[in-house]
Amino acid sequence: MPELDMNLASGISAFEAKEFAKALKFLSPIAETGDAQAQYRLAIMYQNGLGVVRNDMMAFKWMRAAADHGYALAQHGLGFMYLQGECAMKNEKEAAKWFQLAAEQGLAGSQMTLGMLYEQGVGVEKNEAEAKKWYDKAAQTS
Repeated sequence: MPELDMNLASGISAFEAKEFAKALKFLSPIAETGDAQAQYRLAIMYQNGLGVVRNDMMAFKWMRAAADHGYALAQHGLGFMYLQGECAMKNEKEAAKWFQLAAEQGLAGSQMTLGMLYEQGVGVEKNEAEAKKWYDKAAQTS
């Protein structure tokens, strides 16, 4: 699989360099094989119209695929899709589930967001102690 690894690295480099058409060429076939990093980057590209025509359905498809593979950044991204109703039907309970999964992997942004959800009672039962727990974890992580 060295060629696959090389293409993934090339695709990620192109993505980081904002060469999105090149990134799409490298990442698409890798995403199809189930690579979460490639899937996540394709989701971002489709969600924001980077190198491709903006496509909410494709953005959701790839974000969900990467999130299902346990990729924390994609779980966070999927949480926001559900929370904001962007690329997905708004569903605060589903959003909280995905933020929780990413937060448990140590993603500070998800920990902060989860704290806020508990503080405000959005998608979860309002719980000040749980909110504080996640805010504290985020502070330790960052």
